[in-house]
Parts: sequence; C-alpha cells; structure tokens
Amino acid sequence: MKTNRYQRRFYREWVKAKDLYLMRVAVGETDLQLLSDRPLDKGFVREKIRAYRRDIESYINRNNSFLITLKPLEVEPNAKPIIKEMAHAARKADVGPMAAVAGAIAQFLGRALLKKGCKEVIIENGGDIFLVTRKVRKIGIYAGKLKLWKNLALKIKPQDTPLGICASSGTIGHSLSFGCADSAVILAHNASLADAAATATANRIHSKADLGRAIEFARSLGGVLGAVLIFKKNLAIWGKAELAK
Repeated sequence: MKTNRYQRRFYREWVKAKDLYLMRVAVGETDLQLLSDRPLDKGFVREKIRAYRRDIESYINRNNSFLITLKPLEVEPNAKPIIKEMAHAARKADVGPMAAVAGAIAQFLGRALLKKGCKEVIIENGGDIFLVTRKVRKIGIYAGKLKLWKNLALKIKPQDTPLGICASSGTIGHSLSFGCADSAVILAHNASLADAAATATANRIHSKADLGRAIEFARSLGGVLGAVLIFKKNLAIWGKAELAK
C-alpha cells in the first residue's frame, strides 16, 4: 500500500558519480539531490527553489483547481513560466498539472544552473530527473524489491541531453497513481513532459496485457523519446531508452 508519509530517499545512497560535486537541498516538500561539475552556491539554489514554489503556491491560492484537478487546466496568459510549463505538459499527457510539478522544478533549476556556468547537472527530485552530461552516465531504475530488476539501469549518452527521466509507480512511493505498474519511466528532452507522461502511462497499466498499449500511448505523445515499463516480472521498452549492461 502506498502512503502519504515521507519516505526516505534510500536510493541516493547508490549514487557513485565521484567526478561531480554533490549537494542536497530541502525546501518545504521539495527535496532535491544535485550533482554538478562545479561547486554550487547553496543560497542561490535555495532561493530559486523558493521562487518556483512561491509561483506555484500563489497560483494555487488564486485557483485551487490547479492543485486538485486530475485533468488538463487552462491557465491565464500572464501566468508565471513554471505554471504555463506544467499546464502545457499536462495538456499533452491528459493529466492534471500537478503531475508535472517535480519534473518542472528540476528542469527550471537545471536551466538556471546551466546559465550560471555549469556544464554538467543532474537534478533528482523524488526520483524525477533533469540532466545534462558530457559523458555516458548510468541512471538506475528502482522497481521495488524484486531481485530480477535489482541492477536495472539506463545508459544515457551526452548527445541525448538535456533530458528529463521521470518515473511513476502504482506500488512504490506516495504519488497518486491509478495503475499497478511497478515502474513507468519516460524520457523526454522536457522534464515536465516526462513527469506528466510517466503518470499518464503508469495509470494505464493494470496487468501484463496493458504493457503494449501503454507503450503505444507513450509513443503517441509528441516529445516523448523513450519508455521503460515494468509490471512484476514483465518489462517493455521503446525508443531511446537503452538499458546499461
């Protein structure tokens, strides 16, 4: 059973990118791990996160539907960029805009760090990732305690980044899902879209028979580059999702 309680991000202990600087930052419910090719200013990172959260919280205070709806929502032309980004991603995936919140914050912060001079950034926000890399990286996929998937990882090539890698699960974590997938991982250059699409794809998986249809759904979303779907002992993979050896 999934829970709304905070769950320790134990998977962060598996990170082995010794060539990058590591930082962890938590602001409210936003809990990030950052890897970069140069030391980061923690004050700058915190202020950026606070700014994105203020934009989102302010919009919710004016329009609570943005928080609770499970369907796409039109937003005002003068809405803040992160609000427009979330709404656009949600519209493409046919989910509520909050399905894109983790990917959006990771992406906006990643872009800000690139503008500050970083050449490599990996930002993980509750399992949703935005990254830019100059070398091949392995990104692990966690699909529960089944030993079959213990060492499962994606091979990410520099030429495919910037990249959003986002996951949704009906059996792991606290996020709302209407499916039973152990993991639905979506790749897209836009992390907001990857996040929303992961939710929408995972919602469609209730049995092994749904994996093919879920892959076809992911393929139908413009901007989605690849997918890895896991249901118990069954795996489906498509597109630029390349498994590491």
